[in-house]
Amino acid sequence: MAALVASERALRTVVFVDGVRTPFGKAGPKGIYAETRADDLVVKVIRELLRRHPELPPERIDEVAIAATTQIGDQGLTIGRTAALLAGLPKSVPGYAIDRMCAGAMTAVTTAASGIAFGAYDVAIAGGVEHMGRHPMGEGVDPNPRFLADRLVDPSALVMGQTAENLHDRFPAVTKQRADAFAAASQDRYDRAVKAGHIGPELVPVATRSAERGWGLASADEPPRPGTTVAGLAGLKTPFRPHGRVTAGNAAGLNDGATGCILADSSTVAELGLPTGMRLVGYAFAGVEPEVMGVGPVPATERALRRTGLTMDDIGLIEINEAFAVQVLAFLDHFGIADDDPRVNQWGGAIATGHPLASSGVRLMTQLARQFTTRQDVRYGITTMCIGIGMGGTVIWENPNYTGGGQ
Repeated sequence: MAALVASERALRTVVFVDGVRTPFGKAGPKGIYAETRADDLVVKVIRELLRRHPELPPERIDEVAIAATTQIGDQGLTIGRTAALLAGLPKSVPGYAIDRMCAGAMTAVTTAASGIAFGAYDVAIAGGVEHMGRHPMGEGVDPNPRFLADRLVDPSALVMGQTAENLHDRFPAVTKQRADAFAAASQDRYDRAVKAGHIGPELVPVATRSAERGWGLASADEPPRPGTTVAGLAGLKTPFRPHGRVTAGNAAGLNDGATGCILADSSTVAELGLPTGMRLVGYAFAGVEPEVMGVGPVPATERALRRTGLTMDDIGLIEINEAFAVQVLAFLDHFGIADDDPRVNQWGGAIATGHPLASSGVRLMTQLARQFTTRQDVRYGITTMCIGIGMGGTVIWENPNYTGGGQ
Protein backbone atom coordinates (compact mmCIF):
# COMPACT_ATOMS: atom_id res chain seq x y z
CA MET A 1 0.00 0.00 0.00
CA ALA A 2 2.81 2.42 0.88
CA ALA A 3 4.47 1.82 -2.47
CA LEU A 4 1.16 2.46 -4.23
CA VAL A 5 0.68 5.76 -2.43
CA ALA A 6 4.21 6.84 -3.28
CA SER A 7 3.83 5.96 -6.95
CA GLU A 8 0.57 7.89 -7.24
CA ARG A 9 1.79 11.03 -5.50
CA ALA A 10 1.19 14.10 -7.65
CA LEU A 11 3.72 16.89 -7.83
CA ARG A 12 2.68 20.19 -6.26
CA THR A 13 2.97 23.65 -7.78
CA VAL A 14 5.95 25.59 -6.42
CA VAL A 15 5.64 29.33 -5.90
CA PHE A 16 8.42 31.91 -5.65
CA VAL A 17 6.81 34.08 -3.00
CA ASP A 18 9.28 36.94 -2.67
CA GLY A 19 13.00 37.65 -2.79
CA VAL A 20 15.30 40.23 -1.26
CA ARG A 21 19.00 40.95 -1.29
CA THR A 22 21.58 43.09 0.38
CA PRO A 23 23.11 45.87 -1.68
CA PHE A 24 26.11 44.39 -3.45
CA GLY A 25 29.53 45.72 -2.47
CA LYS A 26 32.97 45.81 -3.99
CA ALA A 27 35.29 43.13 -2.64
CA GLY A 28 38.43 44.30 -0.90
CA PRO A 29 39.59 46.41 2.03
CA LYS A 30 37.80 49.53 0.75
CA GLY A 31 34.48 47.81 0.04
CA ILE A 32 31.38 48.53 2.12
CA TYR A 33 31.41 45.05 3.66
CA ALA A 34 35.14 44.81 4.32
CA GLU A 35 34.52 44.44 8.06
CA THR A 36 31.12 42.72 7.87
CA ARG A 37 30.76 38.95 8.27
CA ALA A 38 29.30 36.88 5.44
CA ASP A 39 26.91 35.02 7.75
CA ASP A 40 25.60 38.32 9.09
CA LEU A 41 24.65 39.29 5.54
CA VAL A 42 22.58 36.11 5.28
CA VAL A 43 20.99 36.76 8.67
CA LYS A 44 19.92 40.21 7.49
CA VAL A 45 18.26 38.70 4.42
CA ILE A 46 16.36 36.03 6.40
CA ARG A 47 15.12 38.54 8.94
CA GLU A 48 13.98 40.89 6.20
CA LEU A 49 11.98 38.16 4.47
CA LEU A 50 10.17 37.46 7.74
CA ARG A 51 9.67 41.17 8.43
CA ARG A 52 8.06 41.67 5.04
CA HIS A 53 5.83 38.64 5.49
CA PRO A 54 4.42 38.53 9.03
CA GLU A 55 1.71 36.21 7.69
CA LEU A 56 4.39 33.47 7.60
CA PRO A 57 4.87 31.94 11.06
CA PRO A 58 8.60 31.16 11.45
CA GLU A 59 7.80 27.68 12.71
CA ARG A 60 6.17 26.89 9.36
CA ILE A 61 9.53 27.14 7.58
CA ASP A 62 10.63 23.58 6.83
CA GLU A 63 14.12 24.17 5.43
CA VAL A 64 16.79 26.83 4.92
CA ALA A 65 19.17 26.24 1.99
CA ILE A 66 22.02 28.74 1.66
CA ALA A 67 24.78 28.54 -0.94
CA ALA A 68 28.38 29.69 -0.81
CA THR A 69 31.14 28.91 -3.28
CA THR A 70 33.99 29.20 -0.79
CA GLN A 71 32.69 27.33 2.25
CA ILE A 72 35.28 28.43 4.73
CA GLY A 73 35.44 30.77 7.71
CA ASP A 74 32.29 32.85 8.11
CA GLN A 75 30.87 31.15 4.99
CA GLY A 76 31.38 27.67 6.41
CA LEU A 77 29.90 25.61 9.23
CA THR A 78 26.76 24.54 7.32
CA ILE A 79 25.73 28.14 6.77
CA GLY A 80 22.07 27.37 6.09
CA ARG A 81 21.69 25.99 9.60
CA THR A 82 23.89 28.48 11.41
CA ALA A 83 22.33 31.49 9.66
CA ALA A 84 18.86 30.19 10.53
CA LEU A 85 19.82 30.01 14.20
CA LEU A 86 21.48 33.43 14.12
CA ALA A 87 18.39 34.91 12.45
CA GLY A 88 16.23 33.72 15.33
CA LEU A 89 14.32 30.98 13.55
CA PRO A 90 13.03 28.22 15.82
CA LYS A 91 15.62 25.55 16.54
CA SER A 92 13.22 23.08 14.93
CA VAL A 93 13.96 24.63 11.52
CA PRO A 94 16.80 22.73 9.80
CA GLY A 95 19.23 24.09 7.23
CA TYR A 96 22.10 23.13 5.00
CA ALA A 97 24.79 24.55 2.73
CA ILE A 98 25.09 24.04 -0.99
CA ASP A 99 27.77 24.68 -3.61
CA ARG A 100 27.51 24.90 -7.37
CA MET A 101 29.86 27.83 -7.74
CA CYS A 102 28.06 30.76 -9.42
CA ALA A 103 24.77 28.85 -9.51
CA GLY A 104 24.74 28.13 -5.79
CA ALA A 105 21.63 30.15 -4.97
CA MET A 106 19.96 28.90 -8.16
CA THR A 107 20.63 25.33 -7.04
CA ALA A 108 19.44 26.12 -3.52
CA VAL A 109 16.14 27.20 -5.10
CA THR A 110 15.79 24.22 -7.44
CA THR A 111 16.73 21.75 -4.70
CA ALA A 112 14.35 23.22 -2.13
CA ALA A 113 11.65 23.60 -4.78
CA SER A 114 11.99 19.93 -5.70
CA GLY A 115 11.38 19.03 -2.06
CA ILE A 116 8.29 21.23 -2.02
CA ALA A 117 6.98 19.72 -5.27
CA PHE A 118 7.51 16.22 -3.87
CA GLY A 119 5.77 17.06 -0.59
CA ALA A 120 8.74 16.93 1.75
CA TYR A 121 8.39 20.65 2.57
CA ASP A 122 5.64 23.26 2.47
CA VAL A 123 7.82 26.36 2.91
CA ALA A 124 11.55 26.91 2.46
CA ILE A 125 14.01 29.77 2.42
CA ALA A 126 16.72 29.57 -0.24
CA GLY A 127 19.53 31.93 -1.11
CA GLY A 128 23.25 32.47 -1.27
CA VAL A 129 26.14 34.57 -0.08
CA GLU A 130 29.62 35.39 -1.24
CA HIS A 131 32.12 37.60 0.53
CA MET A 132 34.86 37.66 -2.09
CA GLY A 133 36.78 40.25 -0.10
CA ARG A 134 37.22 37.82 2.78
CA HIS A 135 37.25 34.67 0.68
CA PRO A 136 38.57 34.98 -2.88
CA MET A 137 37.33 32.33 -5.27
CA GLY A 138 39.61 29.30 -4.93
CA GLU A 139 40.80 30.07 -1.42
CA GLY A 140 42.05 26.89 0.22
CA VAL A 141 41.28 24.61 -2.73
CA ASP A 142 43.60 21.80 -3.75
CA PRO A 143 42.77 20.71 -7.32
CA ASN A 144 43.68 17.13 -8.04
CA PRO A 145 46.86 17.11 -10.17
CA ARG A 146 45.23 14.55 -12.47
CA PHE A 147 43.10 17.33 -13.97
CA LEU A 148 46.18 18.59 -15.77
CA ALA A 149 48.44 15.53 -15.70
CA ASP A 150 45.78 13.39 -17.39
CA ARG A 151 44.64 16.31 -19.55
CA LEU A 152 41.10 16.05 -18.24
CA VAL A 153 40.68 19.80 -18.62
CA ASP A 154 42.54 22.62 -20.30
CA PRO A 155 44.76 24.57 -17.86
CA SER A 156 42.69 27.68 -18.51
CA ALA A 157 39.55 26.01 -17.14
CA LEU A 158 40.29 27.09 -13.58
CA VAL A 159 40.68 30.80 -14.43
CA MET A 160 37.28 32.24 -15.29
CA GLY A 161 38.69 35.22 -17.20
CA GLN A 162 40.72 32.91 -19.41
CA THR A 163 37.61 30.85 -20.15
CA ALA A 164 35.96 34.06 -21.34
CA GLU A 165 38.90 34.73 -23.66
CA ASN A 166 38.48 31.17 -24.94
CA LEU A 167 34.84 31.98 -25.75
CA HIS A 168 35.96 34.92 -27.87
CA ASP A 169 38.24 32.50 -29.72
CA ARG A 170 35.45 30.02 -30.30
CA PHE A 171 32.90 32.63 -31.37
CA PRO A 172 34.85 35.23 -33.39
CA ALA A 173 31.63 37.05 -34.25
CA VAL A 174 31.54 38.15 -30.61
CA THR A 175 34.09 40.91 -30.88
CA LYS A 176 35.50 43.08 -28.14
CA GLN A 177 33.56 45.97 -29.61
CA ARG A 178 30.28 44.10 -29.20
CA ALA A 179 31.23 43.07 -25.67
CA ASP A 180 32.04 46.67 -24.72
CA ALA A 181 28.80 47.92 -26.27
CA PHE A 182 26.77 45.35 -24.34
CA ALA A 183 28.59 46.28 -21.11
CA ALA A 184 27.91 49.98 -21.56
CA ALA A 185 24.26 49.22 -22.28
CA SER A 186 24.02 47.12 -19.11
CA GLN A 187 25.30 50.04 -17.05
CA ASP A 188 22.81 52.36 -18.71
CA ARG A 189 19.84 50.02 -18.25
CA TYR A 190 20.72 49.54 -14.60
CA ASP A 191 21.05 53.30 -14.04
CA ARG A 192 17.69 53.97 -15.64
CA ALA A 193 16.06 51.17 -13.62
CA VAL A 194 17.34 52.65 -10.36
CA LYS A 195 16.12 56.13 -11.28
CA ALA A 196 12.70 54.70 -12.20
CA GLY A 197 12.44 52.91 -8.87
CA HIS A 198 12.53 49.42 -10.37
CA ILE A 199 15.70 48.50 -8.48
CA GLY A 200 15.81 49.43 -4.82
CA PRO A 201 12.63 48.11 -3.17
CA GLU A 202 14.15 44.61 -2.98
CA LEU A 203 17.24 45.83 -1.17
CA VAL A 204 17.82 45.25 2.55
CA PRO A 205 19.79 48.11 4.15
CA VAL A 206 22.77 46.75 6.06
CA ALA A 207 24.57 48.48 8.93
CA THR A 208 28.30 48.44 8.22
CA ARG A 209 31.27 49.09 10.44
CA SER A 210 34.72 50.37 9.65
CA ALA A 211 37.47 50.74 12.24
CA GLU A 212 38.63 53.80 10.32
CA ARG A 213 35.33 55.42 9.31
CA GLY A 214 32.94 54.19 12.00
CA TRP A 215 29.38 53.02 11.36
CA GLY A 216 27.61 53.36 8.05
CA LEU A 217 24.57 52.09 6.17
CA ALA A 218 24.74 50.17 2.90
CA SER A 219 21.55 51.06 1.06
CA ALA A 220 22.61 50.98 -2.61
CA ASP A 221 24.80 48.82 -4.83
CA GLU A 222 28.44 49.87 -4.80
CA PRO A 223 29.78 48.44 -8.13
CA PRO A 224 27.74 50.32 -10.80
CA ARG A 225 29.54 52.85 -12.99
CA PRO A 226 26.86 55.16 -14.41
CA GLY A 227 27.92 57.10 -17.45
CA THR A 228 30.10 54.29 -18.80
CA THR A 229 30.76 54.70 -22.52
CA VAL A 230 32.04 52.37 -25.20
CA ALA A 231 34.90 54.77 -25.83
CA GLY A 232 35.85 54.65 -22.16
CA LEU A 233 35.83 50.86 -22.14
CA ALA A 234 37.94 50.53 -25.28
CA GLY A 235 41.23 51.41 -23.60
CA LEU A 236 40.97 49.20 -20.51
CA LYS A 237 43.65 46.59 -19.84
CA THR A 238 43.10 42.95 -20.77
CA PRO A 239 44.47 41.13 -17.71
CA PHE A 240 43.89 37.58 -18.89
CA ARG A 241 45.72 37.77 -22.20
CA PRO A 242 47.99 40.29 -23.93
CA HIS A 243 45.89 42.19 -26.48
CA GLY A 244 42.88 40.19 -25.28
CA ARG A 245 39.22 41.12 -25.26
CA VAL A 246 38.07 40.61 -21.65
CA THR A 247 38.43 43.64 -19.38
CA ALA A 248 37.18 44.83 -16.02
CA GLY A 249 34.63 46.86 -17.94
CA ASN A 250 32.93 44.07 -19.89
CA ALA A 251 32.88 41.57 -17.03
CA ALA A 252 31.34 41.43 -13.58
CA GLY A 253 33.66 42.46 -10.78
CA LEU A 254 34.63 40.84 -7.49
CA ASN A 255 31.80 41.45 -5.09
CA ASP A 256 30.24 40.81 -1.68
CA GLY A 257 26.54 40.27 -1.02
CA ALA A 258 23.70 37.94 -0.05
CA THR A 259 20.28 37.01 -1.43
CA GLY A 260 17.31 35.05 -0.19
CA CYS A 261 13.76 34.09 -1.14
CA ILE A 262 10.70 32.32 0.20
CA LEU A 263 9.42 29.28 -1.68
CA ALA A 264 6.15 27.46 -0.93
CA ASP A 265 3.58 25.21 -2.52
CA SER A 266 0.49 26.90 -3.93
CA SER A 267 -1.85 25.48 -1.28
CA THR A 268 0.27 26.82 1.57
CA VAL A 269 0.49 30.18 -0.20
CA ALA A 270 -3.31 30.32 -0.29
CA GLU A 271 -3.64 29.12 3.31
CA LEU A 272 -1.28 31.72 4.75
CA GLY A 273 -2.18 34.55 2.40
CA LEU A 274 1.32 34.79 0.93
CA PRO A 275 1.80 36.55 -2.41
CA THR A 276 2.59 34.66 -5.59
CA GLY A 277 5.59 36.24 -7.26
CA MET A 278 5.91 33.56 -9.95
CA ARG A 279 5.42 29.85 -10.45
CA LEU A 280 8.12 27.30 -11.22
CA VAL A 281 7.69 25.62 -14.60
CA GLY A 282 10.89 23.63 -14.90
CA TYR A 283 14.68 23.75 -14.74
CA ALA A 284 17.78 22.08 -16.08
CA PHE A 285 21.52 22.00 -15.56
CA ALA A 286 24.00 20.91 -18.21
CA GLY A 287 27.73 20.32 -18.47
CA VAL A 288 30.07 21.76 -21.11
CA GLU A 289 33.83 21.83 -21.66
CA PRO A 290 35.25 23.53 -18.56
CA GLU A 291 37.53 25.77 -20.62
CA VAL A 292 34.45 27.40 -22.25
CA MET A 293 32.20 27.32 -19.21
CA GLY A 294 30.46 30.53 -20.38
CA VAL A 295 28.54 28.65 -23.05
CA GLY A 296 26.79 26.59 -20.36
CA PRO A 297 23.46 28.50 -20.49
CA VAL A 298 22.91 27.33 -24.06
CA PRO A 299 22.51 23.56 -23.46
CA ALA A 300 20.89 24.17 -20.07
CA THR A 301 18.24 26.37 -21.68
CA GLU A 302 17.72 23.96 -24.57
CA ARG A 303 17.22 21.13 -22.08
CA ALA A 304 14.84 23.12 -19.88
CA LEU A 305 12.77 24.22 -22.87
CA ARG A 306 12.64 20.70 -24.30
CA ARG A 307 11.54 19.16 -21.00
CA THR A 308 8.77 21.70 -20.53
CA GLY A 309 7.53 21.63 -24.12
CA LEU A 310 8.36 25.30 -24.69
CA THR A 311 10.51 27.13 -27.22
CA MET A 312 12.45 30.37 -27.00
CA ASP A 313 9.55 32.03 -28.81
CA ASP A 314 7.46 31.40 -25.68
CA ILE A 315 9.90 33.29 -23.45
CA GLY A 316 9.01 36.93 -22.92
CA LEU A 317 11.69 37.91 -20.41
CA ILE A 318 15.27 36.69 -20.03
CA GLU A 319 17.42 37.31 -16.97
CA ILE A 320 20.90 36.01 -17.81
CA ASN A 321 23.82 36.49 -15.47
CA GLU A 322 26.44 38.76 -16.95
CA ALA A 323 29.57 37.09 -15.67
CA PHE A 324 31.19 38.22 -18.92
CA ALA A 325 29.63 40.07 -21.83
CA VAL A 326 30.99 37.50 -24.28
CA GLN A 327 29.09 34.73 -22.52
CA VAL A 328 25.78 36.58 -22.83
CA LEU A 329 26.40 37.42 -26.48
CA ALA A 330 27.26 33.81 -27.33
CA PHE A 331 23.92 32.80 -25.79
CA LEU A 332 22.02 35.45 -27.74
CA ASP A 333 23.70 34.52 -31.02
CA HIS A 334 22.85 30.86 -30.53
CA PHE A 335 19.16 31.61 -30.14
CA GLY A 336 19.08 34.32 -32.80
CA ILE A 337 18.37 37.11 -30.32
CA ALA A 338 19.60 40.65 -30.98
CA ASP A 339 22.15 42.21 -28.64
CA ASP A 340 19.65 44.91 -27.69
CA ASP A 341 16.53 42.72 -27.50
CA PRO A 342 14.28 44.33 -24.84
CA ARG A 343 13.49 40.92 -23.36
CA VAL A 344 17.06 40.57 -22.12
CA ASN A 345 18.19 42.04 -18.79
CA GLN A 346 15.92 45.03 -19.19
CA TRP A 347 17.06 46.45 -15.82
CA GLY A 348 20.74 45.78 -16.43
CA GLY A 349 22.78 42.91 -15.09
CA ALA A 350 25.83 41.76 -13.19
CA ILE A 351 28.25 43.89 -15.21
CA ALA A 352 26.61 46.82 -13.46
CA THR A 353 25.23 45.47 -10.21
CA GLY A 354 27.97 42.94 -9.41
CA HIS A 355 28.21 39.18 -9.13
CA PRO A 356 28.84 37.83 -5.62
CA LEU A 357 29.13 34.29 -7.04
CA ALA A 358 26.77 31.95 -5.16
CA SER A 359 24.23 34.67 -4.38
CA SER A 360 23.47 35.78 -7.93
CA GLY A 361 20.86 33.20 -8.94
CA VAL A 362 18.28 34.60 -6.54
CA ARG A 363 19.05 38.15 -7.67
CA LEU A 364 18.05 37.10 -11.16
CA MET A 365 14.86 35.50 -9.85
CA THR A 366 13.91 38.43 -7.67
CA GLN A 367 14.41 40.80 -10.58
CA LEU A 368 12.33 38.63 -12.90
CA ALA A 369 9.47 38.35 -10.38
CA ARG A 370 9.41 42.13 -10.02
CA GLN A 371 9.33 42.55 -13.79
CA PHE A 372 6.39 40.15 -14.05
CA THR A 373 4.24 42.50 -11.96
CA THR A 374 4.31 45.12 -14.72
CA ARG A 375 4.23 42.78 -17.72
CA GLN A 376 0.81 41.16 -17.94
CA ASP A 377 1.57 40.40 -21.59
CA VAL A 378 4.41 38.03 -20.67
CA ARG A 379 3.62 34.49 -19.59
CA TYR A 380 7.05 32.86 -19.29
CA GLY A 381 10.50 34.07 -18.32
CA ILE A 382 13.83 32.41 -17.65
CA THR A 383 16.74 32.90 -15.31
CA THR A 384 19.97 31.42 -16.63
CA MET A 385 23.67 31.52 -15.86
CA CYS A 386 27.04 30.00 -16.66
CA ILE A 387 28.82 28.03 -13.94
CA GLY A 388 32.50 27.49 -13.29
CA ILE A 389 34.14 24.15 -14.12
CA GLY A 390 31.92 23.88 -17.19
CA MET A 391 28.19 24.01 -16.48
CA GLY A 392 25.07 26.04 -17.08
CA GLY A 393 21.75 26.32 -15.29
CA THR A 394 18.34 27.56 -16.42
CA VAL A 395 15.03 27.92 -14.56
CA ILE A 396 11.74 28.65 -16.34
CA TRP A 397 9.07 30.65 -14.50
CA GLU A 398 5.42 31.51 -15.18
CA ASN A 399 3.94 34.94 -14.57
CA PRO A 400 0.86 34.80 -12.32
CA ASN A 401 -0.21 38.19 -13.67
CA TYR A 402 -0.41 37.00 -17.28
CA THR A 403 -3.67 37.99 -18.98
CA GLY A 404 -2.94 36.74 -22.48
CA GLY A 405 -1.97 38.37 -25.71
CA GLY A 406 1.80 37.98 -25.49
CA GLN A 407 4.69 35.59 -24.85
